[in-house]
Amino acid sequence: MILPWQQLSSDALRGLIEEFVTRDGTDYGEDEVSLERRVEQVMARLRSGEAVLLFSESTAECSIVARERVEK
Repeated sequence: MILPWQQLSSDALRGLIEEFVTRDGTDYGEDEVSLERRVEQVMARLRSGEAVLLFSESTAECSIVARERVEK
C-alpha cells in the first residue's frame, strides 16, 4: 500500500529517509555524498512523485521505492 509521505511527521519522514540512505548496499558511486545531500535527493524524488513510500501490512515495514516499481 502506498503511504502518502505528507502524512508522516517531519521527524518520522527524516528518520525513514536516513535509514534508507544509510542501508548496506546503498551505493552512491565513487564520490562521497553527505548524509544531508542524500536525504535531500530522496526528499526531492518523493516530492516529484518519482519515489513513494510503500507500507507492507504483513511486515509492518515502510520502504522507499521508485514509483515505476510499484506500477508494474
